[in-house]
Amino acid sequence: MPITLLWAVDVYGRVYSLSTASERWERADDRLLELKRVSAGKGRCWGVGCDHHVYLNIMPSETPIRYREETYENQRWNPVDGFTDVLLPTDRWPWSDVTGLNAQPLHSFQLPSRSWEWEGDWYVDQSCSGEPSETGGWEYAVDFPANFSPDKKWNSCVRRRRWIRYRRYIAPGSWAKIPLENSRKTPLPLCEISCGGWEMSDQSGRYPYLWGVSQQGQVWFREGIHPRVPEGTSWDEVEVPKEVAQLSAGPGDLLWAVLWDGNLLVRFGLSLDSPTGTTWTEVESPGKEIEALYVSVGVSVVWVVTKDYKVWFRRGVNSHNPCGSGWISIGGEMMTVDVGLNDQVWAVGEDRGLYFRMGVTPFEPSGNGWILISAQWGRKKEVGSQRDDQVTEASQSSAVSCTDSDSELGPVAAQSSTTDTPVLEAAAPAVVPLGGENTKDTPQTAPRPFIPASDSFINSLVSDRDKTSAGQPSILEVPQEDTPHPAPAPVLLTPDGAARDPPWSNVDLEGAEAARAQAAGSAVVDSSTGVLALENPQRVGEEDGPVWAWISGGGCDVDAESKVSWLSPTGVLTSSVSLTPVQSAAWSEEHERRDASSRKPQERSNSVWVCKGTLRWWRDWKPQRWVDVSVALEQSTKPDGKKDSIFFVYYTQYDEKKYLQVFINEITALVPVIRDCYYAFAVYTAQRTKQRSPLILAAQTEKDLIDWLSLLSDCCCECRGIDGPPSRHALWSTTSKGDIMVHEPSFTLESPVTAIPCDLMFWRQVPGHLRCVESNSLGLVWGVGWDGTAWVYNSLGDEMHQQTDVRNVYVYENQRWNPMTGYTDKGLPTDRAMWSDESGLKECTKSTTQPPSPQWSWVSEWAVDYNVPGGTDKDGWQYAADFPVTFHGHKTIKDFVRRRRWIRKCKIALQAPWQQVPPIPLSDISLMPCLAQSRMEHVPVWAISEKGDVLCRLGVVPQNPAGSSWLHVGTDQPFKSVSIGGANQVWAIAKDGSVFYRGSVSPQNPAGECWYHIPSPPRQTLQHLSVGRTSVFAVDENGNLWYRQGLTPSYPQGSAWELISNNVTKVSVGPLDQVWTIAEGVPGFPLEFPGAICHRVGVGPMQPKGHSWDFGVGGGWEHISVRGNSAEAPRANTLPAGPPRSPVPQRLPTLENGSAVGV
Repeated sequence: MPITLLWAVDVYGRVYSLSTASERWERADDRLLELKRVSAGKGRCWGVGCDHHVYLNIMPSETPIRYREETYENQRWNPVDGFTDVLLPTDRWPWSDVTGLNAQPLHSFQLPSRSWEWEGDWYVDQSCSGEPSETGGWEYAVDFPANFSPDKKWNSCVRRRRWIRYRRYIAPGSWAKIPLENSRKTPLPLCEISCGGWEMSDQSGRYPYLWGVSQQGQVWFREGIHPRVPEGTSWDEVEVPKEVAQLSAGPGDLLWAVLWDGNLLVRFGLSLDSPTGTTWTEVESPGKEIEALYVSVGVSVVWVVTKDYKVWFRRGVNSHNPCGSGWISIGGEMMTVDVGLNDQVWAVGEDRGLYFRMGVTPFEPSGNGWILISAQWGRKKEVGSQRDDQVTEASQSSAVSCTDSDSELGPVAAQSSTTDTPVLEAAAPAVVPLGGENTKDTPQTAPRPFIPASDSFINSLVSDRDKTSAGQPSILEVPQEDTPHPAPAPVLLTPDGAARDPPWSNVDLEGAEAARAQAAGSAVVDSSTGVLALENPQRVGEEDGPVWAWISGGGCDVDAESKVSWLSPTGVLTSSVSLTPVQSAAWSEEHERRDASSRKPQERSNSVWVCKGTLRWWRDWKPQRWVDVSVALEQSTKPDGKKDSIFFVYYTQYDEKKYLQVFINEITALVPVIRDCYYAFAVYTAQRTKQRSPLILAAQTEKDLIDWLSLLSDCCCECRGIDGPPSRHALWSTTSKGDIMVHEPSFTLESPVTAIPCDLMFWRQVPGHLRCVESNSLGLVWGVGWDGTAWVYNSLGDEMHQQTDVRNVYVYENQRWNPMTGYTDKGLPTDRAMWSDESGLKECTKSTTQPPSPQWSWVSEWAVDYNVPGGTDKDGWQYAADFPVTFHGHKTIKDFVRRRRWIRKCKIALQAPWQQVPPIPLSDISLMPCLAQSRMEHVPVWAISEKGDVLCRLGVVPQNPAGSSWLHVGTDQPFKSVSIGGANQVWAIAKDGSVFYRGSVSPQNPAGECWYHIPSPPRQTLQHLSVGRTSVFAVDENGNLWYRQGLTPSYPQGSAWELISNNVTKVSVGPLDQVWTIAEGVPGFPLEFPGAICHRVGVGPMQPKGHSWDFGVGGGWEHISVRGNSAEAPRANTLPAGPPRSPVPQRLPTLENGSAVGV
């Protein structure tokens, strides 16, 4: 770790530094120096003095600071004298800069300040354009201005040569005054400065920027600061909308300022090209009625102290968002705060002690507690010389005068005592002298003497503070026991061996009037001469340290892991000790109280945790493309443990920094998606769901994707109070990618009056990979993978198993017939690509087609697929008249196009809480739904195998969800869909679209007895159905949703089919007859990927079909199951007594009946 310095200033303006390699404070060598503020940067420290001048201290370095002054001697040729310095009136100056516009004779160059000295005299540069020359340094040209060269030609009428002189900076390691004299406007007296900008976010800067604030509230910027010109050249005023009291510049491009009215200003547009920025934006103070006092900024943090000495942290601050997003209250009462390197935080406590914020890291920028800086005081024990006393008296006089409070102190004697006469102030209100036999025990009623602050600005701010000091009475206000009117006690000499103690104590400024009134009584009397003597102020705090007023850590390179001796606490403080320090005999008691406070248990306070990274963002406006972005997840923890998180995305558009922010409590789903073979995921909110434009982000590696999804999902679940595995009433869904999503329903989800909109539903991911999932309210969850493997969910979610899945990837080879060559891959201009997907809209070749996501890997090679709906010929071809029409497996004379499907298998393997159910591959599965209070000895589970066999699982109970064995149910043809509803109603669909009802199914006869054929809707082929408690819904091959009318307990087959809607791919009917579907698309958004969750609104006993649709999250969802949600909304009113109401209309006798067929 490099050796760096921490800078601090006490209330007398004395400057101290503390090295990371040392354990002692060192005072500046210049004992006459008195500064009000210091602002440190890398390798340097700026200060503003009590005389309102700016000072600079450059750290010593092995490389000297040298600056080259140069000027050009210009001459013109004439026929009489040759080349001479007599130029034409239109020519440049005989001595000028390189442009020739400014006159620069040799005698015009002066040293900018006393901190510089000339290294030598002027000399001619003997090189021309960096090349050695024998022309004496002359360069020739035809005329001014032109291109000069060392070659003299016949038409060379002008020439020039460069003169050089170096000056060197001779003041490293000491405080050098920056001159204010310049040709430009001189700033008014400065009261605040801030150094920053050496680490601009767009690229690393090599030199800092300096900002200043005048006493009139103006903001100034120091121009011309350069590694070779550390002092800068001039001041430039920056316009501000209101008067500024204090400002802070960070190492990057952050600049905040405090206004006179207590609000804050933020500067926008800071960059290397525009170091002063472009615009100001006002930000309100953290407290509604409490004004801001100090502000300090870092690379991406902002800390503020208000006038009640409370500390605040600004969350969400970034170079893309300089204003941030909100305030967080931090424990501790501080007078000032300063953000240094690595965003470490330093502060001056209300007790005038120096503090360091522990635990500040890039992941936790707010830290976790304050500790006292425990460095030793650097003064030696031996008495200083007479010269030292004289210098100190001068410094004291200046320090008192710079507070603008000398009139309140009254006249004091300037003569020092020839003997050491320390004055001790006890903890009691009276001043008790020590040593000497003639000491009287008469108490003193004089007030505590006043310790001046470092400038009048502090005085005004402290005096503006609300009268909290009234709770801490001054010495005059403290009642005296048995002494109603005590007389002033004389202070006698102390023996030479006695300790030296300071004559000053820190009191509120309101006590200054009383100090002036009792000045005579509080003076020190020399016992030998009887002359009033002012004790040497240099000795104030010599034994126990100075009374601090300011700290700057901008040049101290430490972090939370640094091993620094004076940052080794015995305990962590959450707030500074709210006691007035007394430099007296009671000072040791003060330290004991500090130690006792440091041993107190840590109080809980607000904290901020940040996780940053880089991702790629899919910009969804034209031109649509992937953009590299920076992201940050910021979480704020309140004292009560509640957490508030925000997710930021920072990007740049047309060289303008912008950002997106998503509140974690507004996120409704985090879904892995398939996008250009990236590890991508979509972030949904209610607003983005309505707009059908989720935030698409992609990671570089699978690990990054898993980490970010896990982190964001944990924060989302935490803010909603969701923990552990899914509940029994959860809604389950799967995406087309195979990810499993779960929603925890509330009682109002199915409420007909206060139903929750679908876009507000929160979906979280469950480990695993499946094609479909079915559940019931007893906590049983079954799933089927893309390869047909059946899986059972571990309801505890703690037992992980190896889960694998295999799926097929298809591409289609297309050809068109022509009379010359027959079928060929040369199609018409309007045809689809000769290698495409099934729709023909997207070109897909065998070489460019990749697995669904990077988590998948190929396990086979490309091969012709002969198992295609509609059949194929011996080569796998299907024929049709044109694209796109229905293809068939034999060629006719009218078939001009053909296609064949190529297949390739890929596999995924992961750890998930799913247990495999061997050995039969399944294509569909259904669990019997039931109400929450239901009890069943065995749970009926029906399934369809990949071959089309109907199966019934035996022995399924909550204790053994996988069951024991499969029971084959006889059929005369293969089936493709099955569903079991309330009261053991089993419906199924054959592969030809025929619908069947299984009769006589009961707990005693779980397989039933026979199948009843149910006519399908006219000219429609059903492919999927779902049975609820009293209703049946089905979906045909064209995406139409059908409702079965006339279902009664006495006639469970129903009477007829009624068309409800279109645009549906899957349907799920729950135990409350609620209806949810997967919609093919959302009306009005044709570009969205197929598959959106949709809820049928208005479903009830009197209206089982519902009346409208509510669209939720979508774009790539495959399946949904609501068969476990039996949570009913509480009923506000009971139905009046009367005849029972039928939940469904009476069956019409004229409707077509189903016929029973034996199987």
